[in-house]
Amino acid sequence: MEAAAECPECAAVVPIEADARSGEIIECPDCRSELEMASVEPPALVLAPEVEEDWGE
Repeated sequence: MEAAAECPECAAVVPIEADARSGEIIECPDCRSELEMASVEPPALVLAPEVEEDWGE
């Protein structure tokens, strides 16, 4: 049985692969948001942080 979690952006059901790991980035099939695996057991997703440029500051 494949696991699933709810997208925090659009509430769609996002399938989770059996070998998924915490910290892995997954794309929501409905809204295309980048999501991060917050936990594997139970499966939980959060919005992935946006990568920002440092520009040497």
